[in-house]
Amino acid sequence: MTGLRVLGLLAAVGLAAALIAYAMAERVLLADLDTQLDRSLILSSRAVESEIERLRPLPDIAAEDARIRAAVGAPRDAQAIDTANRYLEAIAGHSGADQLYLMDATGLTVAASNWNTPESFVGQRYDFRPYFKRALASGRGTYYGIGATTRRAGYFQSLRIDAPGGTTGVLVVKIELQSLQDTWRSAELATAVADRDGVIFLSGVDDWLYRPLSPLPAGALTALTSARTYDGAALDTAAPLLQAGTIQDAEGAPMRLRSAPIAREGWTLLAAAPLAPVRASARLWAAAAALVAALLTGTVKIWRQRHELTQLRLRQSAMLETQVAERTADLAREVEARKRTEADLRAAQDSLIQSAKMAALGRMSAAIVHEVSQPLAAMEATLAAADLTLPEGDTRTGPRIETARGLIRRMQRTVKNLKSFGRRAPSTPEIVDLRQVVANALEIVAPRARTLGVTPQVTGSDAPLRARVGPVRMEQVCVNLLLNALDAVAENGGTVQLRLGPGPVLSVLDTGPGIPADRLSQVWEPFFSTKTGGEGLGLGLSISREIVEEFGGRMEIQSPPGLGTEVKVSLPPVEDDRKEDAA
Repeated sequence: MTGLRVLGLLAAVGLAAALIAYAMAERVLLADLDTQLDRSLILSSRAVESEIERLRPLPDIAAEDARIRAAVGAPRDAQAIDTANRYLEAIAGHSGADQLYLMDATGLTVAASNWNTPESFVGQRYDFRPYFKRALASGRGTYYGIGATTRRAGYFQSLRIDAPGGTTGVLVVKIELQSLQDTWRSAELATAVADRDGVIFLSGVDDWLYRPLSPLPAGALTALTSARTYDGAALDTAAPLLQAGTIQDAEGAPMRLRSAPIAREGWTLLAAAPLAPVRASARLWAAAAALVAALLTGTVKIWRQRHELTQLRLRQSAMLETQVAERTADLAREVEARKRTEADLRAAQDSLIQSAKMAALGRMSAAIVHEVSQPLAAMEATLAAADLTLPEGDTRTGPRIETARGLIRRMQRTVKNLKSFGRRAPSTPEIVDLRQVVANALEIVAPRARTLGVTPQVTGSDAPLRARVGPVRMEQVCVNLLLNALDAVAENGGTVQLRLGPGPVLSVLDTGPGIPADRLSQVWEPFFSTKTGGEGLGLGLSISREIVEEFGGRMEIQSPPGLGTEVKVSLPPVEDDRKEDAA
């Protein structure tokens, strides 16, 4: 009976200690989790507000322009509308806004930045949109919803314009916040934004999107439907996200939820995290507390029973040493994990800085293309007109004009390639012959090759090499690799070879000085360059690798010391036509 009483006492003490430890550990861990979620809310709130506020003054600035006011005053004047269209297109391109458009007092769009695209807003009527009604009533309006024309969600800012003649118009700026949602999704953050009615319209969790936090009142559902705020989303059948005030993940496991208001817009920012890790850690603490309590109770009992003291102490010592060793090893692993996490965070920060540089360079390229394309086209048209007016028998001026036109067309091809760098190609991949892609790329780099006195040699398969790629972007990859090879042999001479096959594979080889072994791992990094004298931006290989990986392929570099460099591009094989037709 004495032994049973001891076991009962140990069990009771251990259970009490486990319950207390579980409650305390859970409270501490939940507080720590709440702190992490609150920090995430602060960062996400600043990101949302920053994305909105960066273009907040744009409607006022654009509305002051005489071209916009002229279009408001004379909405049926074709010349005034054309001028306003081009001005809005230029403002959208320079500011980064997704769309700008001007409506008359009836809600009919008379001018838009996308006037010359298939998704043009011109002629569309948006008088049912709340941002239009609010602008007419109070001068300004804001709203978030799915575009009635583009089917892409965005944040709308509207401003009423009163023309001197008594006419009224509404200028609207649309900003798409998809980049925030993509960032949350890629970081696997359970973060979301809900509107005034409690409908989630931005979320890092796909299953949360366009779901109400709680059942929508009939009036709110009617208002959202009439305004076509979330056109295409079945709000009436969507299950509320919060069930009895709690939230669960896709597997039904409970989550911890924190929220914060975005006061200016009346939105609510949500951040959630699973509770399973917290409860698992609390159970571990409870088990540890129960073990410690049982050991202490047993020690006191054994102290009173001296004849068992020696053996029991030996066993306890061995057990404690094992636990200490395990805990020490756990701490060492935790420290190492923290160090790796810090290193990853620093690397991520560096990557974000480089991404910002690349984004700035893309915008600069787009601006250069915009400013240069039209003058080049005008020059080419002027020379063509001059050629038509030459007197008969003039054999000297005509060839010179044709030479000048050829140089201008060459510049236009260069601008076209610069445009492909400034933005992603909108076309979907198609099946092309890599031989034609290579031929086009060789034509582009031919002037540079002639200057260096180097003729790139093409070897390999004479049969078609089919690959599913974007032709223009694949040409960009070939041009980048050929220019790098030509630069490698520019100083000391050498040869450049482009090898095709077997299969959808192409390799560019040069006999230049090669790349040092200690720098091979850095060549894929943006803005890293082995060229001296400040030549090059160090973006060619980085952009080329990204393009190839988007097509499902891979790039490899080999540079044995003193034997030049080989860059190999391998693309996925294209199945035969019958299999694709069956698919």
